[in-house]
Amino acid sequence: MMLLFNATHSVILEPDENHIKSATFFSKEIEVGPGKVTVKTLLDIDFPKGHIGIKSFDVEVVDEDGNSVPLYEAYLHHWFAVKYIENITMSHYIKETQDLHDGIEYERNDGACQGFLLPHYWGLGGESRGTSSNLPNPFAVKVGNPTKIKNGFKEKWLFSIMVIDTRGTHDRKGCTECRCKLLNIPKDFYNVTTGINGQLLSRNYKGGLFCCQDNLQCKLRNGFRGPTRKLSLRYKIRWVDWDEHQVPLKFYILDSTDRVTLNGSTLTHDCQAEYTIPRNHYIDSPHVKKANIPMTKGGYLIYGTAHMHTGVVNVTLYGQDGRVLCTSIPKYGTGKEAGNENGYLVGMSVCYPKPGSIKIKDGEILTLESIYENKFRTGAMGHFYIYLAEQIPNKDLKF
Repeated sequence: MMLLFNATHSVILEPDENHIKSATFFSKEIEVGPGKVTVKTLLDIDFPKGHIGIKSFDVEVVDEDGNSVPLYEAYLHHWFAVKYIENITMSHYIKETQDLHDGIEYERNDGACQGFLLPHYWGLGGESRGTSSNLPNPFAVKVGNPTKIKNGFKEKWLFSIMVIDTRGTHDRKGCTECRCKLLNIPKDFYNVTTGINGQLLSRNYKGGLFCCQDNLQCKLRNGFRGPTRKLSLRYKIRWVDWDEHQVPLKFYILDSTDRVTLNGSTLTHDCQAEYTIPRNHYIDSPHVKKANIPMTKGGYLIYGTAHMHTGVVNVTLYGQDGRVLCTSIPKYGTGKEAGNENGYLVGMSVCYPKPGSIKIKDGEILTLESIYENKFRTGAMGHFYIYLAEQIPNKDLKF
């Protein structure tokens, strides 16, 4: 695949005293068609080089001409930016074969979900255009530190993405929720498909990530025909060169489906990543999902927001004493233009507490509460993103 446009990105130095640089990149193209689900891993994406601090990472879907694509045409279910290190001697083989088993070691965020679940450093979905990713000065996510990269390896980044082309679909909303009955899943689907726990999916699994596999097709309206098209992720990254004036942040993803258990002195996090809101014809109150999540290592809260899906009412993170640490509120679109699509979740609010004003203690048990409308929904998510600083700089530093 070729990069969108045959042009290299340019680095821009923003006109302020903080020496912030920015560049806009384009991912490799992906081909979509009416009703088609596209799930791709794009290795070795363009990314700023060197020992730097990332200040923001913003993503949207564009067409071949660079035009923003509205969610009702191509629904961006999610994009995740994942860090990995690659054995330099195997780089050519990995690039040619796309074999991710040998020569690559993934480096997840600081979150505690089991295995390699929710490993990314940045990532949202349809709400990407309307959710700020900016980190206040002098805070940043430190990457590219040569002292932390193993000999013979190189730090790289990949995109994990899911885009659902909903043009002409029989049920656009249900398609974006990956409802199994609306997709042409194979006849033996439930006999061969395993879930997060490694067990075969129950036939009660009505929808979610496992029914939105690459190249599956949402059912189309009778007689609908439409062209294929090539889309890309356009992403803008802002960063600074790392120096003594920067303050590093740790990044945690908390999940409202996390079922924490204690085995002796060992905590086990059993995150499900998604859940179904069952049909309910009698209760008017919203649907609430809660998880109590111990934080082995705390810090000062610098940024907080949530990755949710359409239908969310709000998401709140509470401290152990019941204090509100952050509430993230949805923004729904009212128009037709990209970024304001009527009825779609187009943004989540972000918390920027005054640095030093909210501290999470080591070992503190946080409560994450995600609230949705009480309507049947599959593939609902309740992921909360927080950036924590171990220390707050002196007062004479500007924010």
